[in-house]
Amino acid sequence: MGSTHRASELPDTKNVQFCMMIQLRLSLNNFPRILWAAAMLTLPVTSFRWFPFLGEGTLVRPLALYPLALLLPLLLIQAFRKKINLYWAGAFVALGALILFIVFGISFGALIDPIPLRGQEYFGRAIRALATLFIGLAFFISAVWMNKDESDLRFTVQWILAGLCLDIAWSGLQAVTFYTDLLEKEMVTHWQLAFSVRELVRTNRISGFAYEPAWLAGQIATIFIPFLFASVLTNYRLTRLKWLEPVLLALSMLVLLATYSRGGLLTTVAAAGLTFLFLGRDVTRTMWSWFINGFRGRMFDKFFRIGAILTIIGALAGSFLFLNQKGLFRRLWQIDAESLSEYMVDINAGARGAYSAGAFAAFEDYPLTGVGLGASGFYIYQNLPDWSLTTVPEIAKQLNPENRLYPNPKNLYIRLLAETGLFGFFLFLAFQFYVLGDMLSLLLRKETWARFAATAGVFAWLGITFYNFTQDSLTTPNIWLVSGILVGLSATSSHKEIK
Repeated sequence: MGSTHRASELPDTKNVQFCMMIQLRLSLNNFPRILWAAAMLTLPVTSFRWFPFLGEGTLVRPLALYPLALLLPLLLIQAFRKKINLYWAGAFVALGALILFIVFGISFGALIDPIPLRGQEYFGRAIRALATLFIGLAFFISAVWMNKDESDLRFTVQWILAGLCLDIAWSGLQAVTFYTDLLEKEMVTHWQLAFSVRELVRTNRISGFAYEPAWLAGQIATIFIPFLFASVLTNYRLTRLKWLEPVLLALSMLVLLATYSRGGLLTTVAAAGLTFLFLGRDVTRTMWSWFINGFRGRMFDKFFRIGAILTIIGALAGSFLFLNQKGLFRRLWQIDAESLSEYMVDINAGARGAYSAGAFAAFEDYPLTGVGLGASGFYIYQNLPDWSLTTVPEIAKQLNPENRLYPNPKNLYIRLLAETGLFGFFLFLAFQFYVLGDMLSLLLRKETWARFAATAGVFAWLGITFYNFTQDSLTTPNIWLVSGILVGLSATSSHKEIK
């Protein structure tokens, strides 16, 4: 009896082990998607406090880098074991050419060997710059490999929007703290310092999970609004909730206004206008036909359309009045300057202009190869324009011998010109236009989801183009993520067509 009982247990044990092995394999197969979802969810956190081996001067610390650090090796291992296929995108060629020239430019910059600045030496800055570049590339490559079809795209954008919801909620908490007495600012500051390197902004501007309001506005303009705008424009919904995307778009615009970021607002308006002009013709004709035909019908239809016009005008006027409360915006149109430099100082852009001018002088000295990635800061202080030395208080603080900060150009295009020269700059433009070509190629598929993706991609591409005039970091996911998603979708389509 005992032996019979043990024999009857043996198949059950094997079945249990077999089921456990299947569950383990399924979990391992799903692990990349789990990591990718975690990365998309944590995108809003740009300056995560708990990063090892980083000094206080390193402000760009994306929390999403943690799951990506596990995701990329896992994808390579699975590809090596032939569990998945990692397509080769044509954009990788243009990007590889740019990286090779950057490495060459760093070697050339070593021959120049600039004088150390405030404890910073050339090779230290070059290694640091390369590290930031590869962090940005991690976002781009991961986005390419994790987005192959409509299902992947929906999965990615849904988790991006989940992160946006958290960001909007935290921004709302900040607004309650700033404009009501319900929460103490000191208490909320402690909450924020638990994950961020920066406390709440003292000027009562909304910064969300980002380091500062301008960073939040950049995220909204180049990641969140492109997908929401495209969803509304193409009538492509990512969930069963038909109202979700329009509501999130409206809330995102409110948060954008609350950042009081001039660059973020101008970037969003310009990108939205151009995207609507290039890809919204069908919608324009439909709206115009609806508007005109309404005046031929019942009186109610006429009043409804007049009300819609008044609502739009009221929203624009309300936005203008809201922004006009801040002197930061009033100075844009209250012009009392006799030259461009005076105007830049009046609108609090004098420091940015001075840093860019100093970096551009390095390009003029080494126009073909540049001074090496990360090295433009060595040349800024000695080439500051004369007007900035007496009229910009920030410059005076920076020139204080006790100051230890390393200057930046504040403009990615000028940084690339200064650090990689004309060759590197044009290779970067070639890469960007290759990415744009991949985005537009999706329009040939004549499918709703592909048109949605292309519209979001074009919006983001235009937003990134304008955004790079106000920032100089190669680490930020903003300039890599959406481009990588669209390149991945295009590369997969190309491989399927070849087969």
